[in-house]
Amino acid sequence: MEIYFYNTLTKKKEQFNPIDSKQVRIYSCGPTVYKDATIGNMRTNIFQDVLRRVLRYNGFELKHVMNITDVGHLVSDGDEGEDKMLKSAREEKKSPLEIAEHYTKLFFDDLKSLNIETPEIVCKATEHIQEMLEYVKKLIKNGYAYETSTAIYFDISKLDKYPILSNLNLEEQKAGARVDIDTEKRSPYDFALWIKAPENHLMKWDSPWGPSYPGWHIECSAMGQKYLGEQFDIHTGGIDLIPTHHENEIAQSKGACGKIPANYWMHGEYLLINGGKMSKSLGNVYLVKDIKERGYDPIVYKLFSYSCHYRNKLNFTWEGIESASKSLERLRNSYQLNLNGTDELTAQDKEKLLQIEKKFHEAINDDLNMPLAMSFVWEIARFEKKNPEVAKLLAKFDTVLGIKIDETNTKTQEIPQEILDLVEQRKIARMNKDWVKSDELRDLIAQKGYTVKDTKEGPIIKSNK
Repeated sequence: MEIYFYNTLTKKKEQFNPIDSKQVRIYSCGPTVYKDATIGNMRTNIFQDVLRRVLRYNGFELKHVMNITDVGHLVSDGDEGEDKMLKSAREEKKSPLEIAEHYTKLFFDDLKSLNIETPEIVCKATEHIQEMLEYVKKLIKNGYAYETSTAIYFDISKLDKYPILSNLNLEEQKAGARVDIDTEKRSPYDFALWIKAPENHLMKWDSPWGPSYPGWHIECSAMGQKYLGEQFDIHTGGIDLIPTHHENEIAQSKGACGKIPANYWMHGEYLLINGGKMSKSLGNVYLVKDIKERGYDPIVYKLFSYSCHYRNKLNFTWEGIESASKSLERLRNSYQLNLNGTDELTAQDKEKLLQIEKKFHEAINDDLNMPLAMSFVWEIARFEKKNPEVAKLLAKFDTVLGIKIDETNTKTQEIPQEILDLVEQRKIARMNKDWVKSDELRDLIAQKGYTVKDTKEGPIIKSNK
């Protein structure tokens, strides 16, 4: 069956034609491991997980590479400010290595919680310094880079077209603060490949240009080429990566080998929170652990994500999560009922199941149309006859959904009524500004094995057991 993907490179939906008829090669931009990954970050990983599962559903083998950025990502896309890893290390009073190890572990813990598959190859920037150095040398040799007193920059004037993905007209753009970053730059849009390190810089390596460290974009070009070759099938990431990181990856690749590295570029849209932006100042930055602390199976968030196409903005609300939790419970109950069902299926029933299966397959192959695919999942879940063959089809669909449909419980904990009553009493005490009573009730709740966390949306109860 034909597969179609929307290609950011061509701005249209195209039939997917892999370079190799059996194996699909994918590069995904992974996390910069300086802080917790948000549920917005995880939405991109869910989309990438669906892509993997759909390709495998169609019979392809996968060679999927994801990087871990543990150096080189500056706080500004304009090649200014400090490295995000160093900033986090300073704020948390840890070494950059400790920061990287801590947040890398949390990231993969979140992937596991969401039943997101780990790519076949996971590569860290700090373990590929030599590959990046060689890439920069090649760009200099090919005439696409130049040295200043502070860095090695890519010269965008040498390209036939820049940018390609975002389709911006640089002549119409205001350079803004970027113009004054480095007066030695030939163009305000030239970007850093390699940065000369100050004497007290913690993360630096020997290079032909003295102690220095890589720019953000070079790692993906170097590691993509190492593991996937000069050209591969699909490059994925969040939509925020289009105007800078992915544009510069393409520029680097064209400078090094004259080719655009991926044939298909796929990007996931933003996650909104209650219709607005997720930000610390608004107090609405949510993590996977926040979903857990409210008593939900994290898989609920994955199912919730399927209510919206990956290329459309998704609005997160706790009401939506509650609804998705009930949906997950119904789907899992349907699987169990069918697994133990004894209804006979007629030839007509079997033909209907085949037609629904075909429609599901067409939906997922139409640019990962999960909202449409879910409508056919529900047709099967609500099938009038209860029979193991229906359960078998639900399990097949779950190879794409990844919602562990054969499990039973959606809630990670059941809060006893006694605790709920105490929390309600404490809530009333806080409304009355009776802080002594509030503290007493909090301590009593703690003695009974539970912790209460106060949030704008109300108290969160967590078992300490």
